Amino acid sequence: MIRVEDLVLRYPGAAEPAVRGVSFAAEAGRVTAVVGPNGSGKSTIVRALLGRLAPERGTLTLDGRPAGDYTRREVATTVAVVPQREEPVFPMQVRDFIALGRYPHGGAFAGRSAEDRGAIDRAVARADVASFLDRPTDALSGGEWQRVRIARALAQGGRALVLDEPTTFLDIAHEMAVFELLDTLARGGQAVLLVSHQLNLVARFADHIVLLHQGRVAASGTPDTVMRGDVLEQVYEWPLVVARDPAVGAPVLVPLRGRGTR
Repeated sequence: MIRVEDLVLRYPGAAEPAVRGVSFAAEAGRVTAVVGPNGSGKSTIVRALLGRLAPERGTLTLDGRPAGDYTRREVATTVAVVPQREEPVFPMQVRDFIALGRYPHGGAFAGRSAEDRGAIDRAVARADVASFLDRPTDALSGGEWQRVRIARALAQGGRALVLDEPTTFLDIAHEMAVFELLDTLARGGQAVLLVSHQLNLVARFADHIVLLHQGRVAASGTPDTVMRGDVLEQVYEWPLVVARDPAVGAPVLVPLRGRGTR
């Protein structure tokens, strides 16, 4: 569904690329997670998906077609994106903000169809935001705002869902609920591409992990392949061990106290 091949991305005026020859695929029916330290190039790839940064080299394709060949409306009806940072230009009711997800389908302001209303209702239920539909967006907590943004992406639909740090500001229960939802969407046939710092949750739910370091792929594969102590300690430059989750058997990263501490 989403495929990047030998992708090189450079911000205007930057001496060095932010992404250096990265290749991976986010296929339909599975959760693909891109992880890595701050500045490793994770969010830069999302910017390229949104068309905000053109590749210097390599290709980025959606369903085998170069992303650059899509119109903005075509991209929006194919891939729903929850970016890391976003603020509305002006406050609006939560229900109206979620309905913006239907705009690429022609339903947000041109009269909502039964299909639009059904998509919005399902998104509201899945993201658990029904209790504050009538509140203005500037009256939401950080966690509530994050869930509303996810609801808008769910209402938007499409064959792929891309999320950049979707559990920021969320408590444990809502973190788990989001990951459970992503798992359900993937099992239903969607391609889910997730950027996250939550390595232990990623190891539980992701089918494929891409570990970035300094703009390059340091490791790629199943959670067992990527979540190895020697690999992660080198990438994150911090002492750690990898154990096993007693509940599900997935690998778990356990950071240790810094060297020289007691």
